[in-house]
Order: sequence, then C-alpha cells, then structure tokens
Amino acid sequence: MKFPPPFYRWRPHPWHGLEPGPNPPSIVHAYIEITPFDLVKYEIDKTTGYLRVDRPQRSSSQPPALYGFIPRTYCDRRVAALASTANRGDGDPLDICVLSERPINRSEVIVTARVVGGLDVNDGGEADDKIIAVLQNDNVWGKARDISDLPEVLVERLRHYFATYKMVPGEQSQLTVERVYDCEHALQVVEAALADYYDEYGG
Repeated sequence: MKFPPPFYRWRPHPWHGLEPGPNPPSIVHAYIEITPFDLVKYEIDKTTGYLRVDRPQRSSSQPPALYGFIPRTYCDRRVAALASTANRGDGDPLDICVLSERPINRSEVIVTARVVGGLDVNDGGEADDKIIAVLQNDNVWGKARDISDLPEVLVERLRHYFATYKMVPGEQSQLTVERVYDCEHALQVVEAALADYYDEYGG
C-alpha cells in the first residue's frame, strides 16, 4: 500500500513534529490548546504531545482569543534578550493568541495565522511573550498587518486577561505585562524563538 507524502505512521508531536508555518516569522502555524469557551487551562504534555488538564481556572476570566503555541519554537536566551525586564526564557514553546471572527470552539486544531504584534510578559523573571496574530484569510481580521490595525479594546482585553488570569485573592501575582509591542518586534521574537529551538533541539 502506498501513501501520498507526507504520511505519518504515528501522530507527530505538536511541538516537535509540526512545521512552524508556511512563511515564518510572519505567517505561522498555531497549535490551539485553549479556546475562548474554555474555563479549564489545558496545556500540551511535553512528553506525549497530548493535551493535559493543567488546572481549572480559579478566576472568572475567559480567554478572549484562541490560545496555543507556535511549533518548533522555544523561549530561551534570545527571547529573553528582547524582553524589557525578564532575565531568562520560560523554557516553553512561544505562546500565540489568534483572533478569529467566526467562533472556533475546539482545541487541538492547527490554524494558520498572521503575526501582528505581541505582549511582553514577565512571569517571575521569565520571558513569557504572547504573540498576537489574526487568522489567515479571516473575513474581518485577515487584512490586519500590525497591532495598530486592531481595535484598542481587543488588545486591552488580551492585556487584561494575561495580567489577571493567574491572580489569586490575597496573594501577590508575579506576572506583569510590561508592554504591548508592534509587528516588527513580534517578528523578532518569533525569529528568536525559532533560533532558540534550533539551539536546544536541532533542525
């Protein structure tokens, strides 16, 4: 029996086995872990590649966009060097939020997205950037090329969500959103994460 290429006898690992995108750093693939309808934090299991329940969300916050990561990226020294205040990377794939006009209500899907900007997030001294992107060919957001092309309220929601989603009443959060950055800087962050991945895992 002959199979057309590419054929995977086993499911490829979403982090290591998928391509980062058709034209990175600007057009990338995003593997979606969480949708705006999820009240549970799901995260890729780095060993098996399956989604694992990380924790139920303690607060009432809901993600304002699709949330996942760019395959074959890694946040280490190059990503940290681009951060405002962080002194090291978080050792995870690069996070990405993808805006879509039509509701996408299932996770473990791959979407193609155009990078438009990002959030400089410091989580306990670690660079934990959140790339902001729009669904490629989206009928509403698809023409956006920079974060300035998005309504301010959408960026505000993303910033507020990541500034507060780990907050626990009575405890001081170690996570801060240092700034919102434009497409030019976001592309540098993606390139840095691709290079950090190559250093850590090879080509």
